[in-house]
Amino acid sequence: MALLGTGAQPAGAAGAAGLIGGNLPDFHQALKDELTFPLAWGTSPVRDFRAWRRAARATVEEHLLVGRQDGTPYAPEYTEGPEGDGYRRELVTVSLTRYERVRGVLLTPHGPGPFPAVLLLHDHGAKFDIGKEKLVRPWYDDTRLASAQAWADRHFDGRFVGDELARRGHVVLCLDALGWSDRGPLVYDQQQALASNLYHLGSSPAGLMAREDARAAGFLAGLDRVDARRVAAVGFSMGAYRAWQAAALSDDVAAAASVCWMTGLKEMMVPGNNTLRGQSAYHMLHPGLARYLDIPDVASIAAPKPMLFFHGGQDTLFPADGVRVAYDKLRAVWRSRRAEERLRLKTWPDLGHAFTGRMQDEVFAWLDDVL
Repeated sequence: MALLGTGAQPAGAAGAAGLIGGNLPDFHQALKDELTFPLAWGTSPVRDFRAWRRAARATVEEHLLVGRQDGTPYAPEYTEGPEGDGYRRELVTVSLTRYERVRGVLLTPHGPGPFPAVLLLHDHGAKFDIGKEKLVRPWYDDTRLASAQAWADRHFDGRFVGDELARRGHVVLCLDALGWSDRGPLVYDQQQALASNLYHLGSSPAGLMAREDARAAGFLAGLDRVDARRVAAVGFSMGAYRAWQAAALSDDVAAAASVCWMTGLKEMMVPGNNTLRGQSAYHMLHPGLARYLDIPDVASIAAPKPMLFFHGGQDTLFPADGVRVAYDKLRAVWRSRRAEERLRLKTWPDLGHAFTGRMQDEVFAWLDDVL
């Protein structure tokens, strides 16, 4: 990829990485201690919730680094695929930003519509040969199909979540993030080079992804086949992060289901956590934002929309104390809006980092209730 570079690891780099991932330096702890999240709802001096939402969203958008792309025409191009089981398949190519055309899949239930819709957001998983194919069964590439089926077997009980949603009456849109499938594939060690290059160019991987996801929600909501009032974002792992972030930043997203990505920042940044290794963390890192808002504070911008958060009790990526801190913050915000019944928080004690059939069935039923 044009934005990637190569280079040998400097002497001592492995030792430094071990120090950061193991015994935290004193200055690292001091920086954590200074984070008070002064813009969080309840801490901020702004007491009107709508005014707070505007201020908090503006702060997040400023830290995305990537400018708004509202004036960029989507200019969609469609390619029909074979019929699915109760739905039709299409490939769609759109301009989410002015920088690049992006290819995705679009599934539409049979019938007159307009239908409720789901913006389906794929995970990271350090697996870059497939993106959209992780969630929608690819009919256009046998090699990707084999890889996608193995991924579905590993994380989704063999199901393709997008196909399940389409069978249940939802329009489904799923697009590749930068680095995956048609927009890659990256290899693991290239993530840091990509991030460095984007930062040098005044951009960021996480900011670009956030802008693209919000634009994708707008495209989906604007389709004639879609009921614009009934658009949800759904995702697992990095896709879960993307789902609640899209709900916070886009008025086109009416609800969001987030499976296995929610925590307090301080509780996540502890020795041994994957975040401290860098690399994959760049896709979920907005430089400087933590001076103002914690992770659940950003998600709270979505209040009082219906929101679902699931966590696996055996998920080593998100320690239980961090999930508790985040859930407590989220619950307090929705309660302050007298909308606690719109917030679904659940920990599955026997599960790890996965989106199993049982979890999917509860998400599907929840979507039926809130859309």
